[in-house]
Amino acid sequence: MITGHFGLAAGVKSGARQVPLWALMLATVWLDVLFVPLVLAGVEGFEDAPGTDGGYGDGIIHADWTHSLAGALLIAGLTGWLCIRWWGRLGGLTIGAVVFSHWVLDLLVHRADMPVLPGDLGDLPRLGFGLWQHHVLTAAIEAALLLAGAMLYHRAARRTGGPIARVNLITALIVAGGAVTLGLDLAGL
Repeated sequence: MITGHFGLAAGVKSGARQVPLWALMLATVWLDVLFVPLVLAGVEGFEDAPGTDGGYGDGIIHADWTHSLAGALLIAGLTGWLCIRWWGRLGGLTIGAVVFSHWVLDLLVHRADMPVLPGDLGDLPRLGFGLWQHHVLTAAIEAALLLAGAMLYHRAARRTGGPIARVNLITALIVAGGAVTLGLDLAGL
């Protein structure tokens, strides 16, 4: 869902002029950024779902800290609070919401592997609607999010009166970057 996350961030930028696009792009994958060192430390991880070939969407994610509902809310709140210093209250709230949007989009695509509480405290039922099991549908949703976000960004950036060549270049980079990540996902890389 990386492509979908980036599309959402580009779309948010259309209404959040005070927050730089790079900050929104980083915020939208912040849970995954924090996931990486925990994977390297053996605290979190992933595996192929039984009976799958390990391709696009065929993983079970063991992200019991970064991708738990309460953990994602805590990370989003802390990140938003820290960002108030640079982009004001509205900018911090925007960053926090974009960080949490990662969890919401992951809820749609993940199998039921996302815990409610950090560390799977209480052993509550795990969450996830499992759209990743429908590869073509998930890829289409990601592509739609990317294109909608890029279009919203482009339209808003043109209204601000910035150099059209720069607006076109950034929009093209958003679409190209999203297409590359979606292609890599579909190729299983």
